Amino acid sequence: MDLAIMVEGQNGLNWPRWQRIARAVEDLGFVGLYRSDHFTNMNPPDLDSLELWVSLAWLATHTTRIEFGPLATPVSFRHPTLTARMARDVDDLSGGRLHLGVGAGWQEREHSHFGHPLLGVKARMDRFEEGLEVMIRLLRSDVPVSFEGTYFTLREAILLPRPARPGGPPILVGGNGERRTLRLAAQYASMWNGVFATPTEYRRLNQLLDQYLIEAGRQPGEVHRSLMTGIVFARDDAGVKRRLIERGRTADEQRARGVIVGTAGAAVDQLGELAAAGCQRVMLQWLDLDDLDGLEALARDVLPHYQ
Repeated sequence: MDLAIMVEGQNGLNWPRWQRIARAVEDLGFVGLYRSDHFTNMNPPDLDSLELWVSLAWLATHTTRIEFGPLATPVSFRHPTLTARMARDVDDLSGGRLHLGVGAGWQEREHSHFGHPLLGVKARMDRFEEGLEVMIRLLRSDVPVSFEGTYFTLREAILLPRPARPGGPPILVGGNGERRTLRLAAQYASMWNGVFATPTEYRRLNQLLDQYLIEAGRQPGEVHRSLMTGIVFARDDAGVKRRLIERGRTADEQRARGVIVGTAGAAVDQLGELAAAGCQRVMLQWLDLDDLDGLEALARDVLPHYQ
């Protein structure tokens, strides 16, 4: 298992912070840097929110090693043909380091504020599946393709130039939904990313995904497994206690949500449980965008166990 960092792009992210974090993640040895694609947080106050694809284009040319991508970019924000084109170009620009995390969209407040139709749950997931089909056809086909759906249509469409990486960047589907999300991951994705799951829950979802993959005629090893979860970390117990108070939940309450809590030893143990449950990568949600000292301590004391 390896470790990456994930930041919330709507939670105060601006250019200076993004540039500092990207350089730190690259220099400290983490395997990747991922970020959300939101206009706003669920609740006010509104904070700085750096546009996703512009920020990833910068990242592609200002880092050389780390893998990166959205967790996840919603079909509700952009037409899938546009997403496929941007993903191709950013992946090519980076030398093949993008993971194309895509989702259906879920946060009502930002959709209402910025005029993007969210749709009901079933229609939203139907639109997401069509978007996946459109993106995959465009990225993987060397000849013009057509598609007739309820939400999206292609007429002899082809992406030129063709992606430098055959088939384009790998598609990542994120979420814990058992009825649709995991089945879509089994059908379309090269990567599945769970969200805030305990090791026990992650193991169960992982096994369910194996079942869906076999039903879809694929092998379980064809889909990489990861988890995005929170972390409450400090060098000493007093620091951990202080951070728990700031977040308003006890350590047990946080761990029940799948959050990694504690000093280095406790974090290593909890991450080890996720590795034993079949997780191949953990994206640690780093909420304090200015805490580069904490990120350095995490890299020094925890990262060497997962390299």
